[in-house]
Amino acid sequence: MTIHKADFWDNNYYNHPPLTDDMVSTAETLLKVKLPTILIDLLKIQNGGYTKGFAYPMTVKTTWSESHVPLSELFGIVTDQTIETGQNILDTAYMIEEWGLPDKQVLLNGDGHWWITLDYRQGEIPTVRWIDVECDQDIHIADSFEDFINGLVKEDTFAD
Repeated sequence: MTIHKADFWDNNYYNHPPLTDDMVSTAETLLKVKLPTILIDLLKIQNGGYTKGFAYPMTVKTTWSESHVPLSELFGIVTDQTIETGQNILDTAYMIEEWGLPDKQVLLNGDGHWWITLDYRQGEIPTVRWIDVECDQDIHIADSFEDFINGLVKEDTFAD
């Protein structure tokens, strides 16, 4: 990872509790997937929230930009249903149905119109995808979550 894990996180706006192994196990059972180790490692530092402002360079134009996709936040794993949050990968099933997303996704970031997802359609090892439901985009970002994280740059790299 070119960005040091200690320099990844900014604000835990929703005050998610620290991630536990039980929370990971619950998430993997509910989502019916094995989550990437590097994702779990990042979430053990801070269980989701806002990042320090990253982007992934793209060679394919998306509805976000001609040159990159944003990673200003990364969803956490919140198993306590009394905690209100807009950053929970366990909302994936609801959001897939609500927004008409493809099955076998785990939502990492997005606002409803667009998403960055772990895509498990091809098997147990997910790729990372950009999905914009309003503009019918389903674009490959990276072959793995590790490749995605290792390819991140500071968002201001793309400032005009």
